[in-house]
Amino acid sequence: MSSHCLKLLAAFLSLASVAPFATAADQPVLRVAADPNNLPFSNDRCEGFENKIAELIATDLGAKLQYSWRAQRRGFFRETLKENRADLVLGVPEHFDMALTTAPYYTSTYVFVSRQDRHLDVSSLDDPALRKLKIGVQIIGNDARNTPPVHALADRHIVDNVVGYTVYGDYTRASPPARVMDAVVNGDVDIAIVWGPLAGYFAKHESVPLEVRPIAPPADPGLPFTFSIAMGVRRSDKTLRDELNAVLERRGADIQKILDEYGVPRVQPHPLASAK
Repeated sequence: MSSHCLKLLAAFLSLASVAPFATAADQPVLRVAADPNNLPFSNDRCEGFENKIAELIATDLGAKLQYSWRAQRRGFFRETLKENRADLVLGVPEHFDMALTTAPYYTSTYVFVSRQDRHLDVSSLDDPALRKLKIGVQIIGNDARNTPPVHALADRHIVDNVVGYTVYGDYTRASPPARVMDAVVNGDVDIAIVWGPLAGYFAKHESVPLEVRPIAPPADPGLPFTFSIAMGVRRSDKTLRDELNAVLERRGADIQKILDEYGVPRVQPHPLASAK
């Protein structure tokens, strides 16, 4: 899942019951928690696709959009939802146990990324070429916790030629999770396995043409590579959750257009992921 989702999953916090909406004198305020340095998802210049979707939602609800900026590391939910500094977080897994979630608004998958001029044509984790190629993968934080493709590679005894790139990265640089994409461009790795939204966006902006191919099939036994993404509110905020679901239904086509503009690859939900 996305660097965004991975950071949320890395948190280990409980949620408290707080009133759903903050209000201004004449207009409701929708307070959104987001990372100020995490393109293509969000940044403090509101250039990410989650920024654009948040703007659409606030407009539809007739609310003023207000951000609570926090780097998405451990403590993110405590410092936002639990401490009542925000009402909404975009980009959480559909069945995220730290929040009450909406219906999903897109489903994406991990993808293989390589330079087009390499002509690698890899789309399966069972491709024999992966035993010889240097492979970049995303890991969670400084404790090197593994993402689904890393587990899948390890199950195939593909370990020694794997290089990990933390989704936290060097926060002094723009969009820290993009370093795995830079590694492909610079030749530090031959191929990378990257969460789809990150790969799709940066493939459009890197200095050389890149090939992006979804992992096929979309799951190993007991291990999905495809995830449906929703929005999260406090568990007590059922009214807000229902309002957001109504917006997702009304403005679904507009949201899909935003995702298209950012190169977010979408796939059909996988039953294994939906059960998580």
